[in-house]
Amino acid sequence: MIAFVGSVFSPYYAWSGRQNPENHCALNVALYGTRAARWTMTERGNSRISRGNEYYTINKSALHWEKDMLRISVNEIAAPIPLPMRGELRIHASGLGENVFFIDDKGRHRWRPISPFSRVEVDFKEPDLKWSGHGYFDANDGDEPLEEAFEFWDWSRTILENEKTAILYNTDMYNGEMRSSSLLISADGTVDTFETPGVAPLSSTPIWRIRRRTRSEGDARIIRTLEDTPFYSRSVVENRLFGKSRPAVHESLSGPRLSNPVVKMLLPFRMPRLA
Repeated sequence: MIAFVGSVFSPYYAWSGRQNPENHCALNVALYGTRAARWTMTERGNSRISRGNEYYTINKSALHWEKDMLRISVNEIAAPIPLPMRGELRIHASGLGENVFFIDDKGRHRWRPISPFSRVEVDFKEPDLKWSGHGYFDANDGDEPLEEAFEFWDWSRTILENEKTAILYNTDMYNGEMRSSSLLISADGTVDTFETPGVAPLSSTPIWRIRRRTRSEGDARIIRTLEDTPFYSRSVVENRLFGKSRPAVHESLSGPRLSNPVVKMLLPFRMPRLA
């Protein structure tokens, strides 16, 4: 789930000149699995949103803090098949992280891993779905479009022993520079670095052929492709960290693909706007 203010992926925001981020807000929710697979990211305008320090309302959906828990009420319609998505997520954050990292070479793009090891409860009515387990919670913001800063970008998150989380962040600038971060974050929010493993190639996505790679102490492989879009992929991968093969959530993004006008024309199929 991603809550957007000034959606970085929105073609409508790009076409508007990106002058008013609060006129381009969306709640993206993706449910995977043969029984409950649904996806939504409907964009809303100024009149449909309200937000403050502890709450954010997007049309009929809402996020609000209750002490150390973020409660997310989802009331959306899936796309492209218009099925209802109604339910609630509860994120019990631990060790709220205050560290903010620059992921580009000019300090225009910031990333804050708020609670990389959280307890998550999912309770959906439509579709009928209940789940609880560990999850990840972060925030990103920037002063320019993603596609203007990054030629390529990939990220992964791996759960380790003792409720620690390993995060590998790699960004390729258009000037040829590659920036890499390897962070080890404890449940209490303590952040340490570790030696960045070597680059491990991964197969491209099967439909849109988005390039994928990760960092690993040995070979890595794709376990499952979750999102295969014209500019972005989300996958479950297996890589090797600290001497052990482990599953990880992995994402990659192609800046040139996202900036392509043809790709932007395709996006409303999955990202309708109801302002």
